[in-house]
Amino acid sequence: MKMTNQEIFQIALQQSAYDCNCKAEDFLSTENKVVISKKNEKARAYLPLPFECDLVSYGSNIVAQVSPRMKECVEWYINKYPVEHCFESPNVIALHERLTEFGYKICYMAEYFLPDVDKMKELPCDYELKVLFPQDFEPYYTQQWGNALCKERKYLDKLAVGAFDQGKLVGLAGCSADCESMYQIGVDVLPDYRQQGIASALTSRLAIETFKLGKVPFYCAAWSNIKSVRNAIKCGFRPAWVELTARSKEYVDEVNKIMIN
Repeated sequence: MKMTNQEIFQIALQQSAYDCNCKAEDFLSTENKVVISKKNEKARAYLPLPFECDLVSYGSNIVAQVSPRMKECVEWYINKYPVEHCFESPNVIALHERLTEFGYKICYMAEYFLPDVDKMKELPCDYELKVLFPQDFEPYYTQQWGNALCKERKYLDKLAVGAFDQGKLVGLAGCSADCESMYQIGVDVLPDYRQQGIASALTSRLAIETFKLGKVPFYCAAWSNIKSVRNAIKCGFRPAWVELTARSKEYVDEVNKIMIN
């Protein structure tokens, strides 16, 4: 299925509207918007809606989905600072301090990428690449391949591309059907095989295979994860939107405990 960049962008806007309980055009306004967060069966499957506080920006403004009790606090924040500063320190610390009054903390901050169809092409690899399907995934639901496949949401894993060195899996990119029209790509490469172009070869091939299914591939990375961002750009993905999400103090503390251990 051939898509234009504009069609891809409109699909992403509509998906964000489902996620944020707003209209697609709200993300293109020059004025910020605050809406009450609600569950939506069309939202990305992994979003624990409704949110207490979640900020999304495509660059022009911020759309904030909140709980009723957070509305005044978040309105104050997003209207006090410029859009781009609301997603970085030191300004984000001001929001964090206000959220602690409600027992919440800043949690996830990420940048999302959409494919540029004029830049996307399959990149070369020195290893054999194989397209894999759900019936092939079971041996790979391990920590090593945790970015490519999700053991907790196996039903969403639809397609993958593996790189094999004489039969040994050395790299894996998988796409998850996070919503009806868009599949998210994640990739892992064994440490001894990194910096050989495997990640970009897998990502670019999987993006192309995803398009063949009539779905829009998208990519997510923390903006501090330079290696991942470089991979996205090398494969023809371009920054599209950013998102900041608050979660309960207990949730954040548990995540930090797990990561330390």
